[in-house]
Amino acid sequence: MAHPAAAPDGDEVALYYDIDGRNELYLLDPETGELERWSDGQVPKDARHGFAWSADGERVFFHLDEAGDEQNDVHVIDRDGDAAPVVEHDGQVALQSVGDDGETLLYGSNHGGQMNVYRHDLASGESTKLTDSDRAVWTADLSPDCERFAYSTNESDDYDNVDVFLADIDGSNARNLGIGETGAESVPADWRPDGDALLVSDNTTDVGRCGVYDLDADEVTWYGGAEYEEEPAFFLPDGERFLATRTRDAEVVPVVYDTTTGEGRELDVPGGVATFGRGASGDGWVLDDDRVLIMHTTPTRRPELLAYDLADDEYETVLEAEYGPFSPDDFRDAEYFTVESDGVPETPQRAVEHDPYEELEIGAILYDSGERPSPLVVNPHGGPRHRDTLSFGYRTQFLLSRGFSVLQVNYRGSTGRGREFVEELYDDWGGAEQGDVATAVEHVLDEHDWLDDDRVVVYGGSYGGYSANWQMLQFPDLYAAGVTWVGVSDLFDMAENTMPHFRSELMVKYLGEPDENPDLYEERSPVTHAENLDAPLLVVHGVNDPRVPVSQARLLRDALEDAGFEEGDDFEYEELGEEGHGSSDIDDKIRSLELLDDFLGRRVGTTEADVAAGDD
Repeated sequence: MAHPAAAPDGDEVALYYDIDGRNELYLLDPETGELERWSDGQVPKDARHGFAWSADGERVFFHLDEAGDEQNDVHVIDRDGDAAPVVEHDGQVALQSVGDDGETLLYGSNHGGQMNVYRHDLASGESTKLTDSDRAVWTADLSPDCERFAYSTNESDDYDNVDVFLADIDGSNARNLGIGETGAESVPADWRPDGDALLVSDNTTDVGRCGVYDLDADEVTWYGGAEYEEEPAFFLPDGERFLATRTRDAEVVPVVYDTTTGEGRELDVPGGVATFGRGASGDGWVLDDDRVLIMHTTPTRRPELLAYDLADDEYETVLEAEYGPFSPDDFRDAEYFTVESDGVPETPQRAVEHDPYEELEIGAILYDSGERPSPLVVNPHGGPRHRDTLSFGYRTQFLLSRGFSVLQVNYRGSTGRGREFVEELYDDWGGAEQGDVATAVEHVLDEHDWLDDDRVVVYGGSYGGYSANWQMLQFPDLYAAGVTWVGVSDLFDMAENTMPHFRSELMVKYLGEPDENPDLYEERSPVTHAENLDAPLLVVHGVNDPRVPVSQARLLRDALEDAGFEEGDDFEYEELGEEGHGSSDIDDKIRSLELLDDFLGRRVGTTEADVAAGDD
């Protein structure tokens, strides 16, 4: 299940679901739990990108790409199943906001170069460019009367900065609301129903905070304390309350704030991760004045959809997760722990020699497979602006079922700990954060004698794939094998060939311009240190990946061969057709798991993996 969104009247919930073997659009009755299939192949097989209801609740706007290339257009499907394109451009299109007037869409597109905001008039079919920024423009949100829109971008000289802007619907009279200090990040989340205020986030004070910006008074009121990272979600229909999420270690809990009293309280949901998410337009989580939709998951329970009643603090499950032949009791739970790290482990550094960094407390999650002795898969997250949580992961549970324990590390640079922790990674890819990962590996090997330190594997995707590459080449003594999935290997090529908004908001923001920092780009590129490979490496990449282009895998393959390594012996290489930066499609996921299982079974092996490898 993905991207559930309540209809404007709250009587139905649309969602993507692959219960019949392919991702399709369904309608859910939140009162009875009955599902009705809406689409029949019109929507994408990969549910990466969300959708949004039309104002009248009769249609749904959705994204459609080709074979995972993420160069989306916006299409619409009606209740009869008839679908048609609405916005088509070369490049990527991202639906941002659907107007309550039934006539207006806002979307972002990079077809002119950088990601900017466009207005689309449904009646005429015409689109108009509203912003013209050299930096990516995000989170454009229409006012309730569709006369203005709020958005976030950076027009300062500080690359770390993000501000909230307000403009008229034709793009004129744009002004910076000046919500946070320069260098901080402020983003709009929702309009108050009467249109006189914006719900915003800001991290000027380090941890993310929630505020309501009064557009008449030009001032913001902040809510909550400074202990936990919080992120605003949406206003309730009364305009006096709003919902947010609060991060505590690796858990996420919903919070409701009353703007008349300033008080907030956590919702009474089980532990794990409970979120509102954010659909294609940020709407769709309100059923009525006091009932909201919540997505809830734990390490052993797949995401379920809850209807939470704010009046009596009770909830009911409106869509339970499907487990096929399994049950939650078949899955392994997780333990959250912390470790002190100065970014330099005891394991020798082979690629780049670093002096100790500032010692920080690093959070991590360990899953015990129950196998004795147990091999270990180290699974650094992507992003890098991301984090691992106490939530369900099908790859994690698959590895556990094969006898591999799994370690996830929220290294410096991860989210959930505030702005300063995120910025620890600026100008230092391949530095302290990789030392944090290796230090956590050393810690669990020292603490748990049931882990087999001769069978440690590193496996990651995207920036996690960069980490897998770097761990294998910087700390080869730790690992018996590695798997890099859609991973970064050459920072120069990445800056040149990724999408424009990824270049500016990822590469340049973190590492500067390549021509200004060529030594850093070269030193922190895994291809520079290919000769350090000392264990089997599986390289896998989708050929249509627009984020981390397939050239990254090909350059790594070439560098390994130039260093004297042989494909098929020292490393293995797979390009995945009709796939981009990963996929949620069932067949694509099975293909990926089979590749992973086969490699680990042959190269590392466990009792379960060895048995499975011989069972066709």
